[in-house]
Amino acid sequence: MGGTGAVQGRSGVRAYIGSFTSGGGRGVLAADVDAETGALTVTGGSDAVPDPSFLALAGPVLHAVSETEAGAVAAFDVTGPAPRPLGAPVPVDGAGPTHLALAAGHLLTANYTSGSVTALPLAGDGTARPATAVLRHEGSGPVADRQSRPHAHQVLPDPSGRWVVSVDLGTDSVRICALDPATGELTLHGETTLRPGTGPRHLAFHPAGTHAYVLNELEPILTVCRWDAAKGVLEPLGETRVVPGGATGPSYPSEVVVAPDGRFLWAAVRGDDTLAVLALDADGAGAGLVATVPCGGTWPRDLALDPSGRRLYAANERSGDVTWFTLDPETGIPSRAGAIEAPAASCVVFG
Repeated sequence: MGGTGAVQGRSGVRAYIGSFTSGGGRGVLAADVDAETGALTVTGGSDAVPDPSFLALAGPVLHAVSETEAGAVAAFDVTGPAPRPLGAPVPVDGAGPTHLALAAGHLLTANYTSGSVTALPLAGDGTARPATAVLRHEGSGPVADRQSRPHAHQVLPDPSGRWVVSVDLGTDSVRICALDPATGELTLHGETTLRPGTGPRHLAFHPAGTHAYVLNELEPILTVCRWDAAKGVLEPLGETRVVPGGATGPSYPSEVVVAPDGRFLWAAVRGDDTLAVLALDADGAGAGLVATVPCGGTWPRDLALDPSGRRLYAANERSGDVTWFTLDPETGIPSRAGAIEAPAASCVVFG
């Protein structure tokens, strides 16, 4: 198993790994990244917060959801070798937060179980204050056991910074909201409905800011959309499968990332335990499946590019490891380069 990079190869880049403590995870891990090989060397961790399943970094402060029924966010100082908790977790007034992002001086969470999005203002030290707004989703979908009610799975700002988008698996839709930087209020601007039963999970924007790609969980489909930042309108254009024709599944896509130059897109697919490689059209309006490769483990819950855009990292929840790949600059196809043990791994971010 890889992950023992030489000290002289360290790049100054750090990686942070979230995990499910309820599944045997170690909480939040910090690791050095080797500049030459991309190998990770864990330097410390903290299990102070239960189930820190998703992370977001803002300078020296790392934010984590606590994906529990009570629902909270926690902050960590990451200036040292191990993450250090900064105060007590802050409630998000929602259940089962699965994702968080930073926008306009606020921390935003997508609360899966309660089907809502929460905004929490950031204090001067970078930690979260009590929630200023909770926007509750409404609706359902045709898959009875997964879509009986809303399930907000992701929230993030658009590239223009004008809007906040939230992806809801339970309602087969993406909501576009306005966030008031002064008051922290969230106002619904519009909602884009996708094909019923697809179960949208996560979205990634094209670097040009003109298109977005919605990865669906209940069908192994990527929905390509046009994004109009001036109007705050998301328009579906077409669908592309992220598994080969003839694949029997079951397939549960989880995460989608786009290359910094906009040429390729990668999707993690659980069940199949693969990474899908898609080539994007020059204008970003189309996507085609190029290849699929093994994810290096089991149940890849998260996928992340390193800051250079030359390596891809998969957090494999059920096999308990993080695997990294080098990317072919011509084809976008990943080649496995190493792995470290990370029980119940659920997220990887870099800083």
